[in-house]
Amino acid sequence: MPSMMASNDSPPVLVASRQSVHQGQARREALVGWLFALPALLVYGVFVLLPLMLTIIYSFFDWDGIGPMTWVGLDNYVTVFQVPDLLGTIINAFWLVVWFSLIPVTLGLVTANVMYRVALGRFGTLARTLLFLPQVIPLVAAGIIWGWLLSRSGLINEMLAALGLGAFTRAWLADFDTALPAVGVIGVWVLLGFCAVLLLTGMTKIDQALYEAARIDGAGWFRELMTITVPLLRYEIGVCLTVTVIAALAAFDIVYVATGGGPGNATAVPGIQIYILAFTQREIGLASALAVMLMVLVVVVILPIQRLSQER
Repeated sequence: MPSMMASNDSPPVLVASRQSVHQGQARREALVGWLFALPALLVYGVFVLLPLMLTIIYSFFDWDGIGPMTWVGLDNYVTVFQVPDLLGTIINAFWLVVWFSLIPVTLGLVTANVMYRVALGRFGTLARTLLFLPQVIPLVAAGIIWGWLLSRSGLINEMLAALGLGAFTRAWLADFDTALPAVGVIGVWVLLGFCAVLLLTGMTKIDQALYEAARIDGAGWFRELMTITVPLLRYEIGVCLTVTVIAALAAFDIVYVATGGGPGNATAVPGIQIYILAFTQREIGLASALAVMLMVLVVVVILPIQRLSQER
């Protein structure tokens, strides 16, 4: 109180001087902060914003990457919708969302819940390590490994034959009917551990008193999961969905190594088609239009997920 009284009794000139000093100090601190952030902002601008702007510009031109560019307006975007193979890549990407996102998040939630209840101590640590192991394996290596496993003479077919299911053996990644689901299985294997470990970490923050109160009321395992665990893990589930949906829509390395987009166009996704158009067919404008559409698609899908996961 004495200090407040002294402050209120200070002459106006002195108060204005103190405010000026505080404002000057705040401006210096803000300037120092921006100077620290400047290198990162420059790198982001050169390697992210500049290529993004150039891609948008190229999408309005017909260009082979070397010669002069010809303005075509929205023709490249119209072509994406008119050519079935290009539009099919976007449909395939949405099929991969089911395999890369919905299945890993659902299985990850169940797996994390089981581990939280059963896998404790060293066994729990070992289980989490094994589950997360696919995340540290390069995706190219994962594609090669699964290419061997799913080949005509691979381990999967050998196991089916040993179980008397030889009629179901096939080259899973070379069959028009099974190629895309087989790629999806690879995505589930890679992303399940990430989802399970992230959700398991979120479960450790939930107050145990909530579960005890639910058990007193007679709630079972499934009711606890749906009424306590899932609502309180909304943010973690949102992060899992965001990461996995982006992985599905922007998939390239796993698909390229495992199938190269084949057979035919069965597993082609926008990332593969953009690479083929830009570096094989030298259709820079069309590849840029498809890339811009892919970016817009990712934003349109991700924004509602982020909004729903952050609502209280």
